[in-house]
Amino acid sequence: MNHDSAARLIARLIAQRYLPREDTEIRRLLVDSSFHDEVKQRLAACGLRLLAQPFAAHVSVALLRETEGAVFEQNDTWQASNIGLPKDAVALLVILWALIILPKRERQLSSEAAQQDAQSEMFENVKLTPLAHEASRGIAVNVLLEDYGKLLGGRVRIQQFALPQLSRLGFIDLRNKVIHEGPLLDLAFDYAEMAPRILQGALADLLKQRGVLADVETTEETD
Repeated sequence: MNHDSAARLIARLIAQRYLPREDTEIRRLLVDSSFHDEVKQRLAACGLRLLAQPFAAHVSVALLRETEGAVFEQNDTWQASNIGLPKDAVALLVILWALIILPKRERQLSSEAAQQDAQSEMFENVKLTPLAHEASRGIAVNVLLEDYGKLLGGRVRIQQFALPQLSRLGFIDLRNKVIHEGPLLDLAFDYAEMAPRILQGALADLLKQRGVLADVETTEETD
């Protein structure tokens, strides 16, 4: 039996891609500062970093910023992802993150503000705030297709290829024609970095790259 707790946890995170906060070793990671530091140092030595956002229900690992080029930069071009996602699927992932995670985070932050005097732990809370698990709300597939189908390669491509691929990778959970948050959706992007970009118009930039900015401008003028 492997008694190296840090090595065992890192191996599990890499092999399984994510672990729930209720996991015994993850709970220790979030309250034991020395264990937390050791795991971070070992991950950093391999070009990786810990993903343990305060309101996310799962923990995972990602590339360090300084090692991203070694993975994503190939033949003088920057790859859309290292998990086989084409650009339109990545764009769909951004939209789903904005539609599902941003409203959820707003509710969670409001809940945290109301309980601020009870927040005293050094690291992320092991026990999530009451809204953390139930705050995420699903998006009906037909609504997504109606609003974004033409922007992201068409209804057929989204329904038959992009959504199943995102589901297999753990970003979303498809149930009864409704898109729910998967284990990795909340960890897909850094909230502090991504939210301002979306709220301040990065999504419009994405649409511009897709060649549909004129439609967006028309909509804004109509509004």
